[in-house]
Amino acid sequence: MTTVVSAQSAQKGFIGNNRVSKASKVVAVAIALAAGVGAVSVPQVAFAQAYAFNSVTIEGNARIEGSTILSYAGIARGQQVSAAQLNDAYQRIVGSGLFESVELIPQGSTLLIKVVEYPTINRINFEGNKRIKDDDLASIVQSQSRRVFSPRQAEADAQAISEAYAQQGRIAARVTPKVIKRSNNRVDLAFEIFEGGISEIERIGFSGNGIYSDRRLRRVLETKQAGFLRALIKKDTFVEDRIEFDKQLLNDFYASRGYVDFRVTGVNAELAQERDGYFVTFNIEEGQQFNVGEVTVTSDLPEVDSDAFMKAVKLRSGVVYSPMKVENEIARLERMAISEGLNFVRVEPRITRNDRDLTLDVEFMLTRGERIFVERIDIEGNTTTLDRVVREQFTVAEGDPFNPRAIRESAERIRALGFFNTADVQAREGSSPNQVIVDVNVEEKPTGSLSFGGSYSTTDGFGASISFSERNFLGRGQAFSFGVQTTAGANRYNLNFVEPRFLGRDVAFGLALSYAESEILTSNYNTADGVFQPSITFPVSENGRLQLRYTLRYSDMRDLDYTTVFGSPTLSGKAEVGAEIGREAALGERYDSSLGYTFSYDTRRTGLNPNAGVLLEFGQDFGGLGGDTQFIRTKAKAVAQTKVMNEEVTLRASIEGGALSYSKGSSRVTDRFVVGPNLMRGFEYGGIGPREKIAGTDVNDVLGGNYYAVASFEAEFPLGLPEEYGITGGVFYDVGSVWGYDNPTGNPNVLYSDFNARHVVGFSIFWDSFIGPLRLNFSEAVKKEKYDQPLNFNLSVSTEF
Repeated sequence: MTTVVSAQSAQKGFIGNNRVSKASKVVAVAIALAAGVGAVSVPQVAFAQAYAFNSVTIEGNARIEGSTILSYAGIARGQQVSAAQLNDAYQRIVGSGLFESVELIPQGSTLLIKVVEYPTINRINFEGNKRIKDDDLASIVQSQSRRVFSPRQAEADAQAISEAYAQQGRIAARVTPKVIKRSNNRVDLAFEIFEGGISEIERIGFSGNGIYSDRRLRRVLETKQAGFLRALIKKDTFVEDRIEFDKQLLNDFYASRGYVDFRVTGVNAELAQERDGYFVTFNIEEGQQFNVGEVTVTSDLPEVDSDAFMKAVKLRSGVVYSPMKVENEIARLERMAISEGLNFVRVEPRITRNDRDLTLDVEFMLTRGERIFVERIDIEGNTTTLDRVVREQFTVAEGDPFNPRAIRESAERIRALGFFNTADVQAREGSSPNQVIVDVNVEEKPTGSLSFGGSYSTTDGFGASISFSERNFLGRGQAFSFGVQTTAGANRYNLNFVEPRFLGRDVAFGLALSYAESEILTSNYNTADGVFQPSITFPVSENGRLQLRYTLRYSDMRDLDYTTVFGSPTLSGKAEVGAEIGREAALGERYDSSLGYTFSYDTRRTGLNPNAGVLLEFGQDFGGLGGDTQFIRTKAKAVAQTKVMNEEVTLRASIEGGALSYSKGSSRVTDRFVVGPNLMRGFEYGGIGPREKIAGTDVNDVLGGNYYAVASFEAEFPLGLPEEYGITGGVFYDVGSVWGYDNPTGNPNVLYSDFNARHVVGFSIFWDSFIGPLRLNFSEAVKKEKYDQPLNFNLSVSTEF
């Protein structure tokens, strides 16, 4: 194609960002001479010659319009053009990235521009990739089908793919772009990928630490060392961004423990000679630990009573200083100011350092802040979650005074929902200087799960389960779960629903439905149990919550034959049961209706000591609101935890107990307390407490008790194994009892109805495995009764507290 265009139609263009091929080196001999590059001759051209063109002829362009090429050249009709300006025009056309080669040839008053266009991309292929899917790679590259091919962009895309693999720890990955020519000036662009192996972190060390051991500090980091489960654990790969995050984690760890001068002076990451592993060393300076000195509250506002605010401060002299403690006090004082109608009051902390006694005096200064209001809250990115779910996390609304601290706290609550991969909350100036707009940008993530499982136990045999759970049901922020479990001896069904913001307030409404049918193999009878329980839960203090509930319960004991004679064998051929179980089963179906409450006080996450905390719970259920019985059921629990020996050893203690009293009707084994290995280690479920021995046999029935109490003490400590294994050890001591059986018939075969403490010692292995935290308990009952049922080993899911 040859295009002749008047220079009058040319417009000034812009410089592209693509390169031309090596063929363009033979282009524009006149340009080379004008730039003084070499002794290449061109007819009738002098070193400082000037040109004036009345027309431009363009050859070789098939897709690109001639006017577009002229706009890049930027040469006007009749304009005096020097050789340097002609070179600039050449560079602009080349820089457009549209042409493989370009020639500018002056021919008297005509300028001839010869171009060879780059081909278009027919399709893009990825070859050799297994770890990253084609769709994910396609979102990384900028080259696109039906667009002009650019070698420079293809190289940039190859580098971007390499960086994506590097983020997975595959720094040896190589990506090579290949071009396959097709007809009609088209090409296929293929990226040949060699993924390589993962460059794992073989060792993480620290230099400069004297207070905390390497082992303790490694537990702080997000990055982990490669262990024997390296194929499943992905946090042992070297990712530079993760190392930066680890530096911040170390800063937060030391700062929360009073080391205000702590800093990371550098991180050395040495690559092994085989390029398959890193040795990472954090160079740190711990500094001195500071405690809180004098704590005061002052104000320059006449309407503020400093003494009243001082009484609300919980931070006291002598405790280890932590920025988080100061932040908590500031938030508490600002909430108090708002509750007293003092808007725009800000709390500014003023820290005075005392190096002699290593203390920091903290002064909370109440002052007047700027009069700024929230104009509106804009939410973007929530494709599933309703806007109101995000808005409910804000304590401010449109038109309220703007409080930066409250906005930051709201952002943390949005992230804590667990509904989003990212949640960015920023404030910007609104329609006027005294108004702000709060922008919330979120990215959704999956919140539902469907799981299938199998199990086997010596008592229940083989079993199967299926469960479905959704933490953000229908995008409303509600929790919904449903599960079915079946074994040879039991079938269980449960459904749970929670609305965390009932009526738009900080009140959680819950509904629990369950039904279970169990075959008590050890006592040869079956039970049925159904529960309907709505509840509401709300905060009553900073660390206290109160739950109010109604419970309707159906229970039945069935499929047994018995005689009224103590322990006499039955004549029906069915397995025998004791007289007590038979008497209770004769009561038939029963409905219990009750109102109850549970108060809990938890400082494990909000207390002043990051290494210690307590959980206190007390609850009661009052039966008699309809139903067949009247009773009071009381349960209490206290749990405490602390870390000692520079946080190497964790000490835990708990005590739990309950009491059951009937004023109408009587309790049955399905109502009374039965303790299992989850509470009293060393014994089977129902292994301690009142029971009936059937005369002339070795069979005895578990009866349960009206009272129970269990105290547990344990210590968890490292075993000297590499931290990446996630294995620690522990020792424990449990003491407890189940007692209190009414025995209205005076049955002499009823045993252990009085309080008699059992004692258990043992050791545990904690394993933070890839399927979840597991706990293996090996126990020995050092004090037990003859017909108790010991359990020397059990495997359970372990929780942190």
